[in-house]
Amino acid sequence: MWLGEKGKAVPVTLIEAGPCQVTQIKTEEKDKYQAIQIGFIKKNKKIKKTEKGKEFKYLREFPSPPAGGGEYKIGDKIDEDKSSSQPFPQFHLGQVIDVSIFQEGDKVKISGTSKGKGFQGAVKRWGFSGRGDSHGVKHESRTLGSVGTSFPERVIKGRKMPGRTGGERVTVKNLEIVKVDKENNLLAVKGAVPGTKGKLLEISGQ
Repeated sequence: MWLGEKGKAVPVTLIEAGPCQVTQIKTEEKDKYQAIQIGFIKKNKKIKKTEKGKEFKYLREFPSPPAGGGEYKIGDKIDEDKSSSQPFPQFHLGQVIDVSIFQEGDKVKISGTSKGKGFQGAVKRWGFSGRGDSHGVKHESRTLGSVGTSFPERVIKGRKMPGRTGGERVTVKNLEIVKVDKENNLLAVKGAVPGTKGKLLEISGQ
């Protein structure tokens, strides 16, 4: 909890946001696409020669936005005609990115991997009501019931059934930054964020 204006309690999540370092800037001429690569949390173990300059536990790439606006998603193929002529002109190799790029009151979107809950039944996974507990339906209270149809006499693809739950990429938008602690590289964000403690998050402006 965070005490806001007039002593009002605000539920917040504390996030260690950086410092991150620009480890590589990829260009169309050399790498066939434009992107920036940043690293987070340096490794404590001995660094190999191939890891020189990239001695980080986490490395992530962010494609250059198109010249006409909008954004690319990681993994998208970037066309030279649609991308900016100078990818990420505001960054340079070795630059440190910390929480100073954010201000209190900013709205951000945070992406991460949601909590994994393993294999779950349809009642927990999809919120089904189950079946009644009257005579004749013993041990059937949490089953999903009929899943097929009289025609075409098979289970239709996409039917909501038991299966693996959680562990998926989730993005939460319009989260407000309540406090910025530059000394400790901490962000206090109002509300909840995806995933469990210690998981990697992606924070970006709206």
